[in-house]
Amino acid sequence: MTQTLTLRRPDDWHLHLRDGAMLEGVIGDTSRTFARAIIMPNLVPPVVTTADAEAYRSRIMAALPEGHRFQPLMTLYLTEHTAPDDVARGKESGLITAVKLYPAGATTNSHGGVRDMNKAMPVLERMAEIGLPLCVHGEVTDPAVDIFDREAVFIETVLDPLRKRLPELKVTMEHVTTKDGIDYIRSAGKNLAGSITTHHLIINRNAILVGGIKPHYYCLPVAKREHHRLALRAAATSGDARFFLGTDSAPHVDPLKECACGCAGIYTSINTMSCLAHVFEEEGALDRLEAFTSLNGPAWYGLPANEERMTLVKRAEQVSFPAKIETGAGPVTVFDPMFPLYWDVA
Repeated sequence: MTQTLTLRRPDDWHLHLRDGAMLEGVIGDTSRTFARAIIMPNLVPPVVTTADAEAYRSRIMAALPEGHRFQPLMTLYLTEHTAPDDVARGKESGLITAVKLYPAGATTNSHGGVRDMNKAMPVLERMAEIGLPLCVHGEVTDPAVDIFDREAVFIETVLDPLRKRLPELKVTMEHVTTKDGIDYIRSAGKNLAGSITTHHLIINRNAILVGGIKPHYYCLPVAKREHHRLALRAAATSGDARFFLGTDSAPHVDPLKECACGCAGIYTSINTMSCLAHVFEEEGALDRLEAFTSLNGPAWYGLPANEERMTLVKRAEQVSFPAKIETGAGPVTVFDPMFPLYWDVA
């Protein structure tokens, strides 16, 4: 018997679209499925002003396939020189949905990020006043800190002091990867939520390292031990409104992944809903998939849930996705969850 699941059209609350030929090559995979997405600003050069964001949004809309309905939700790249008045104008205009904190050197194109949080306090204080969320890449970059501990240390040394200093600042911990992060969000009284990626629900660090180095499972924050993955799955499938989908789908062409110093990022836009339906079914939580993908994120960002519906169908035969997509920038490998997929977007 065919099994179906109908839910409100989902949103992606953490997405990399890149620019130029790569943008044109990947935007359709998102816009076929998702109604809206929080767009990451770590381009070269980064999106640091409202004018930058307006120009980038125009390029995204120009690349959108004909007939697709999609709303990019723009963010600004926080620097130590970000102008509070510009950020406030961006929010007031409706263009800017959030500001993104990249600790300098934490991930792709983050070298211009924040090194001294005190220098960013004027804009953070203004954001707290006007209710503009701060999205954080929650890792320290101190080379003395083990890469598998950097999220926990960030919470202790950066995030918790910031939240105590500015309790009215609304903070999204993006791509949470540890039980420490899940527990910290659950312990917060208010103004803290977390996005969880598709791939961190599926892989642990063994996927990267066992049987040889697997560059297409390498991401930042890096996948952690199995007990952390299980904590993420429990949170995502719990229905808790503080957790929602942010794929962190991050395309890189294969030559930049398959090299001596490969880029961090996993491309999941094309098969995320199939992967998530599999995970939620395994956890006996298909009835909570809509909350994770379609309800909790809009509520957190103060937006209405999408009225349009999507139907997922469980096929008798395995659903096939391409191993790679071809873009004008070069081939991009698609995330392989290492299990067969049967759920499909109707």
